[in-house]
Amino acid sequence: MTQQLTFSVDDSILLSMKRDKDDFLKDMLFYAALSLYRKNRLSLGKAAELTGMDRLDFIDKLKQEGEIIFHYDEKYLEEINSGVSQFLSKFPE
Repeated sequence: MTQQLTFSVDDSILLSMKRDKDDFLKDMLFYAALSLYRKNRLSLGKAAELTGMDRLDFIDKLKQEGEIIFHYDEKYLEEINSGVSQFLSKFPE
Protein backbone atom coordinates (compact mmCIF):
# COMPACT_ATOMS: atom_id res chain seq x y z
CA MET A 1 0.00 0.00 0.00
CA THR A 2 1.21 3.52 -0.73
CA GLN A 3 0.16 6.90 0.59
CA GLN A 4 -0.21 10.01 -1.57
CA LEU A 5 1.27 13.11 0.08
CA THR A 6 0.88 16.62 -1.30
CA PHE A 7 2.36 19.99 -0.42
CA SER A 8 2.57 23.39 -2.05
CA VAL A 9 5.71 25.22 -3.11
CA ASP A 10 5.67 28.78 -4.32
CA ASP A 11 6.88 29.19 -7.91
CA SER A 12 9.49 31.66 -6.72
CA ILE A 13 11.23 28.83 -4.80
CA LEU A 14 11.47 26.70 -7.95
CA LEU A 15 12.65 29.68 -9.98
CA SER A 16 15.33 30.61 -7.46
CA MET A 17 16.57 27.02 -7.47
CA LYS A 18 16.33 26.78 -11.27
CA ARG A 19 14.47 23.48 -10.87
CA ASP A 20 11.26 22.23 -12.38
CA LYS A 21 8.59 20.54 -10.30
CA ASP A 22 9.75 16.98 -11.01
CA ASP A 23 13.42 17.66 -10.25
CA PHE A 24 12.46 19.53 -7.09
CA LEU A 25 10.36 16.57 -5.94
CA LYS A 26 13.25 14.15 -6.57
CA ASP A 27 15.56 16.43 -4.56
CA MET A 28 13.06 16.66 -1.71
CA LEU A 29 12.65 12.89 -1.57
CA PHE A 30 16.42 12.37 -1.59
CA TYR A 31 17.08 14.91 1.17
CA ALA A 32 14.21 13.59 3.27
CA ALA A 33 15.57 10.05 2.88
CA LEU A 34 19.09 11.26 3.67
CA SER A 35 17.93 13.02 6.82
CA LEU A 36 15.99 9.98 8.02
CA TYR A 37 18.94 7.70 7.22
CA ARG A 38 21.37 9.96 9.12
CA LYS A 39 19.07 9.82 12.16
CA ASN A 40 18.80 6.02 11.92
CA ARG A 41 15.06 6.29 11.34
CA LEU A 42 15.36 4.51 7.97
CA SER A 43 17.74 1.77 6.90
CA LEU A 44 19.84 2.27 3.81
CA GLY A 45 17.46 0.09 1.81
CA LYS A 46 14.32 1.89 3.00
CA ALA A 47 15.91 5.29 2.38
CA ALA A 48 16.71 4.17 -1.18
CA GLU A 49 13.14 2.95 -1.57
CA LEU A 50 11.80 6.34 -0.46
CA THR A 51 13.77 8.03 -3.23
CA GLY A 52 12.64 5.51 -5.84
CA MET A 53 16.25 4.38 -6.35
CA ASP A 54 17.72 0.95 -5.88
CA ARG A 55 20.24 0.53 -3.07
CA LEU A 56 23.34 0.82 -5.29
CA ASP A 57 22.11 3.98 -7.01
CA PHE A 58 21.32 5.49 -3.60
CA ILE A 59 24.83 4.64 -2.38
CA ASP A 60 26.30 6.27 -5.51
CA LYS A 61 24.22 9.40 -4.86
CA LEU A 62 25.44 9.46 -1.23
CA LYS A 63 29.03 9.29 -2.50
CA GLN A 64 28.38 12.14 -4.94
CA GLU A 65 27.03 14.21 -2.05
CA GLY A 66 30.10 13.39 0.09
CA GLU A 67 28.01 11.53 2.66
CA ILE A 68 29.28 8.83 4.96
CA ILE A 69 27.55 5.64 3.92
CA PHE A 70 28.00 3.42 6.96
CA HIS A 71 28.10 4.74 10.50
CA TYR A 72 29.98 2.68 13.09
CA ASP A 73 30.40 3.84 16.65
CA GLU A 74 33.68 3.37 18.52
CA LYS A 75 32.40 0.44 20.58
CA TYR A 76 31.39 -1.51 17.47
CA LEU A 77 34.76 -0.89 15.82
CA GLU A 78 36.55 -2.04 18.98
CA GLU A 79 34.51 -5.27 18.93
CA ILE A 80 35.47 -5.88 15.31
CA ASN A 81 39.13 -5.16 16.04
CA SER A 82 39.07 -7.51 19.03
CA GLY A 83 37.52 -10.29 16.94
CA VAL A 84 40.11 -9.86 14.22
CA SER A 85 42.91 -9.88 16.80
CA GLN A 86 41.57 -13.09 18.34
CA PHE A 87 41.30 -14.72 14.92
CA LEU A 88 44.82 -13.70 13.92
CA SER A 89 46.26 -14.95 17.21
CA LYS A 90 45.35 -18.48 16.12
CA PHE A 91 47.94 -18.25 13.33
CA PRO A 92 51.43 -17.84 14.76
CA GLU A 93 53.92 -16.12 12.50
